[in-house]
Amino acid sequence: MKLEFIPPNGKISQISGKCISLIGNDIDTDRIIPARFLKCVDFDALGKSVFADDRKTLKGSHPFDLKENQDSSILIVNSNFGCGSSREHAPQALIRWGIRAIIGESFAEIFYSNCIAIGIPCFTLPKKSIQEIQKYNENKCLSLEIDLGNSIAKSKDLNFNLEIKESSRKMFLSGEWDATSTLLENENLIEKKFSDLPYLGFNAESF
Repeated sequence: MKLEFIPPNGKISQISGKCISLIGNDIDTDRIIPARFLKCVDFDALGKSVFADDRKTLKGSHPFDLKENQDSSILIVNSNFGCGSSREHAPQALIRWGIRAIIGESFAEIFYSNCIAIGIPCFTLPKKSIQEIQKYNENKCLSLEIDLGNSIAKSKDLNFNLEIKESSRKMFLSGEWDATSTLLENENLIEKKFSDLPYLGFNAESF
């Protein structure tokens, strides 16, 4: 049973958790969260509907339905993950299911940006390394410790040098990815700017 969703916030330098492997290239956003679920007014219920059609087809044998994969938080994927439409609902569904980091061969650019914006770091590894992780994960429960500062992922048996855009890595380490927290931390500056702008201090009685 999934715990209540608590969104990430502020600086992110370490991520630890069980891995869940999803094998296949070009897995698009319509598969991640089918279009009929886009009618929601918020993202709260999307987690239970992630990969809904694929899971229905596989009748309980989809990786996101397997008992041993529950409470996983690091998703291992192949190439061009998140391609297709630009819908932000895809990463929103993944994070609400429990995913906190994704490691893959490559990502669609808009999907990557949408992940960064909500606090999901996306790392890349060569095809051979991804296949090694996925093969290992077929037979054993794999947990990884990700160190964003040094861009490495390690377990008892495996050790990888991860790739991530330097701009993204710095945003996570500084907390700048989290626009809401950044605004709250600078409340005094915002109020000062508000008071300095003459059109925001408009007074109808002065006319």
